[in-house]
Amino acid sequence: MADRELTFYHAPNTRSTGTLILLEELGAPYRLKLVNLKTGAQREPAYLAVNPMGKVPALKHGDALVTEQVAVYLYLADLFPKAKLAPAIDDPLRGPYLRWLAFYGSCFEPAIIDRSQKREPAPRGMNPYGDFDTMFKTLTDQLAAGPYLLGSRFLAVDVLWGTALGWITHFELIPAVPVIQSYVERINVRPAFVKAHARDAELAAA
Repeated sequence: MADRELTFYHAPNTRSTGTLILLEELGAPYRLKLVNLKTGAQREPAYLAVNPMGKVPALKHGDALVTEQVAVYLYLADLFPKAKLAPAIDDPLRGPYLRWLAFYGSCFEPAIIDRSQKREPAPRGMNPYGDFDTMFKTLTDQLAAGPYLLGSRFLAVDVLWGTALGWITHFELIPAVPVIQSYVERINVRPAFVKAHARDAELAAA
């Protein structure tokens, strides 16, 4: 790690805010590169040379490029094991941890996008999340075990879900049921969340 610089490409108040929070939780050293979405910097050749998809977050770690939100979380949490935000490979929580990172991108986000766009879901057998009600109940049942997604231990997966559920309930894309509200409130008072949100506000204002 010491001989490879970690560069974080970030746009305030986007999906990459979660990565900013995770970096704070990990106490990770990094170089911040802002991507100004308002000027279309994400579509300019300089940034497309970093991430051809024109999305944030993106990480450069030496010559390694890491994109896609879940991959970024996995990579960072494993890169800084002393923070203990990722279960080790032989930890019984490793499988559930991977499950809920994957569930976010493969089930939750597709369901939210269909719902927000008022789109008719694909037939159940072809739909990555089956049906919305089943997906939503699976999530809320898991949160009910609390206080965090996998019980008493706060992990990188909680940064992902805490950030996402905060935004999504703010925009009323899912019902703000008590189990979700209390989870989001519990996550948002963590010092790393408070610090990262304050920094994002400063970056956005600048």
